[in-house]
Amino acid sequence: MGGSNDWTSDPNRDRPARETSTRRVREQSQRDFEIEFLGGVLERDPYFIEAIRVHANNLSAKGLYSRANQLDRRLVRLLPEDCVAWYNLACSYAMLGMIDPAFSSLQRSLELGYRCQERLRQDRDLKSLRNDPRFHRLIRRFEFIL
Repeated sequence: MGGSNDWTSDPNRDRPARETSTRRVREQSQRDFEIEFLGGVLERDPYFIEAIRVHANNLSAKGLYSRANQLDRRLVRLLPEDCVAWYNLACSYAMLGMIDPAFSSLQRSLELGYRCQERLRQDRDLKSLRNDPRFHRLIRRFEFIL
């Protein structure tokens, strides 16, 4: 019975699951470290653009959308012509259920040249916008085919 194909006797049978779990913990620890570190950096320099970007992304990944939104709003004040900053602001508004500001920010992002069709099509942050007719009007207005 316990031949070489017997997976129950294989000591490495759940190795991929352990590796995935370990990697997840490592990534989580890294994200927590970055959140704490970048929070300190931004206390000293609240205009450090790249730190704001990374910090907002980390906060969003942790589900801290309100804090991420505050940073995204700061970023568009600092970089009013940056289409990615406006896109990220649209995402954070959408995750907070603030649909009208999300559409305004997404429109501004598209007006400034944001054209990542695949991202618009698949970004889970924008899920709450996709069934709204305004989403499809925006896409048509900027000649996207989704």
